Amino acid sequence: MTDPHVGPAAAPLYSPARVKDLMARHGIRPTKSLGQNFLIDGNILRAIADAGGAAEGVRVLEVGPGLGVLTRELAERGAQVTTLEKDQGLRPVLEETLAGLDVNIVWGDALEFDYASLPAGTRVIANLPYYITGPLLSRFMRAPSIVSATVLVQKEVAQRLASQPGDDNYGFLTALAHLYGTVRPVRDVPKGSFIPAPAVTSSVVRLDFDRERPQPSEAYIRLIDAALHHRRKTLRNNLKMAGHPVDRIEAALEAAGLRPDVRAEDVPLAQMRQLADALGVD
Repeated sequence: MTDPHVGPAAAPLYSPARVKDLMARHGIRPTKSLGQNFLIDGNILRAIADAGGAAEGVRVLEVGPGLGVLTRELAERGAQVTTLEKDQGLRPVLEETLAGLDVNIVWGDALEFDYASLPAGTRVIANLPYYITGPLLSRFMRAPSIVSATVLVQKEVAQRLASQPGDDNYGFLTALAHLYGTVRPVRDVPKGSFIPAPAVTSSVVRLDFDRERPQPSEAYIRLIDAALHHRRKTLRNNLKMAGHPVDRIEAALEAAGLRPDVRAEDVPLAQMRQLADALGVD
């Protein structure tokens, strides 16, 4: 039975009562343009931290701490947390919710942060702003010091990341994720786990980056981007639109054992690499 004399401040930070109290006292209205949806489900919170490997001494990067709910969970496990936040209006609430914790808050745009500056072995654990999920994941993959990213994203994005060549939702982000490592879906997250509730179901997904394998060149990444740029066009036509000579494209397709009318989303990365070699792309 709930004690009527216990106020919101005594409730767990992720509880709806505590979240609503923080928002009311600090005059916070979630900003849709910044993708602000605050977690209110302790089970989901712990699942993200567990899947991401948050533990004593682990270096963690978070993007978009919001009210500090996930941030606090990570820091209380002993992780060394750096969190990036663009909304200066959240400064007072984070000063309250993260009081007494050793958390490095970097105020600024996550799209402008220098991810190459992170210490080796950094793990990303975050409830990502949905409107910049793709660009952020791309930056994580390219940052040599980041070894994994366990992120809460739209379910559609999680499915895309985990898809395989030939699947309907296979695309550039999928190929990029598999170029750099592996993808493991963790669990779905219902709309009711947030305030305000988003319009779509979300999912937790973990990406592990293999920093021992040779990293793809920017030229090869540009080729894959061009190949997958227009999903309904053939690989031949996409490469032609990207400026590759038709005769070299046709020769490269033949060398890679691919049909002239094949679409890039049906091509495994091993054959895409063969195609790139035949085109002279490093």
